[in-house]
Amino acid sequence: MKITKIILGCRRTGTVYGEMSDDYCLYLFRTPVIFNLGGNDKLCTGSSVIMYTGSRRQYFRPQDGKTMKYDIVQFKPSSADKQYAASMNIPFDVPVDLADDFVIASLIKNMKVRSGINGRRNSEFMELSMRMILICMGDMCSSEPVQQTVRDIPKYHRFKALREDIYDDPMRDWSVDELCTELDISRTYFHRIYLNAFGVTFLQDVIESRLVYAEELLSETELSVSSVAEQCGYESDSYFMRQFKQHRGCTPTEFRKRVAMKATALLLDDGSDS
Repeated sequence: MKITKIILGCRRTGTVYGEMSDDYCLYLFRTPVIFNLGGNDKLCTGSSVIMYTGSRRQYFRPQDGKTMKYDIVQFKPSSADKQYAASMNIPFDVPVDLADDFVIASLIKNMKVRSGINGRRNSEFMELSMRMILICMGDMCSSEPVQQTVRDIPKYHRFKALREDIYDDPMRDWSVDELCTELDISRTYFHRIYLNAFGVTFLQDVIESRLVYAEELLSETELSVSSVAEQCGYESDSYFMRQFKQHRGCTPTEFRKRVAMKATALLLDDGSDS
């Protein structure tokens, strides 16, 4: 399985009418979306995921003209990959409603992070990650009942919305005290619920949201490292660089060079294939 593109945090207010291609595209939607399937509309009101094959035109739009938020993984599957997906009973070109998008969203974020690192086991990591995504989709398509543990977490939907806001607005100076006042709970209870709900702490998510955004800016813009740090909510360049290296294993400059080298290698590879 060859991953050709990963895009996080896409936002669209209009209809997406994509062209057919040889690549498969997996979309993870975090907002309501209307799919056009064979001329008929299907509304998914919560989180949903769809895997478009190369033979199907991508056609979807937001509900009531609102903004759609979604992530994309574009890839070239092998015959074995297609057989594996079929064994999971996953319907291609059909949306799957998600009771909770946390696991799939986390896997896609980790794939995006890994794509900027020149590891010798990158291909294996990407393939295993995609297979885990397929397993999650297969579970959602299964007719067997699944225990909804999120129902046992107080204020889960408000915390889930908060988590989405953190990744949508990474440069914001998040105040736990203000959030606790808004939710009418104590700081200790806030941190306990957050950890139980998502398996990570509130601070870890704030840091990760900033680093994901930093990777996007480093990959897609020519902003200086100092400007990237400022755009991501860091007051200190040195602190940003230390935190980036601690969590990503390289400096921001090294990350940008690796992305450029990988892009060049992909261009050369595509040229040799043609």
